[in-house]
Amino acid sequence: MTLRVLLADDQALLRGAFRMLLDSADDITVVGEAADGREAVTLTRELRPDVVVMDIRMPEVDGLTATSEICADPDLRATRILILTTYETDEYVAQALRAGAGGFIGKGIGAEDLLDAVRTVAEGDTLLSPAATRSLVTRFLATPEAVPPRHSGQLAALTPREREMVALVATGLSNQEIAGRMFLSPFTVRAHVQRAMTKLEARDRAQLVVIAYRTGLVRAAPDGGTDRLS
Repeated sequence: MTLRVLLADDQALLRGAFRMLLDSADDITVVGEAADGREAVTLTRELRPDVVVMDIRMPEVDGLTATSEICADPDLRATRILILTTYETDEYVAQALRAGAGGFIGKGIGAEDLLDAVRTVAEGDTLLSPAATRSLVTRFLATPEAVPPRHSGQLAALTPREREMVALVATGLSNQEIAGRMFLSPFTVRAHVQRAMTKLEARDRAQLVVIAYRTGLVRAAPDGGTDRLS
């Protein structure tokens, strides 16, 4: 199946570059371009793309407002939003996830990583870049009520493989990246992650990341990276 993508960015040069990259993939085609959030919403309703690659800072209507409007429309529930921005701040990450975005990545991402991000979000998974993951964790670790204490005991319900998957998710890796690292199929990885989410009562992948940190399954390294705990 070919994934239909709408590009929303106020810089025509960037839209052109992203279009060339996405159209180069056999399973992805760009069906439209929007120069601001309002046009993105209008074209999403007209074209019904599988994924909208959305910038944040745009004139008239910004990307976060457009994301919220698209995700609130029951007729567009099949469309997923991938935020692609230069500004990977904790506030933007939190706002994007609250608005309903399925992914949040920086514009410094590699070509293949962008293609994989579109595919991952289209499959219904939540994808966060490592920088966005760190921002999210920093924000939620400062909010005690973000993850109820009951989750700590529930880690015991996870199998060793599920615990390993949750720890890898907490580093910001996509299912595709985890599959490559673990020599498993993306389908197998997704099944493990989904079972872990169910057991931990995590409503989405982002909350799974927070639970991993809040329960001590992983910890922030001094250099800002991630240390996995055995």
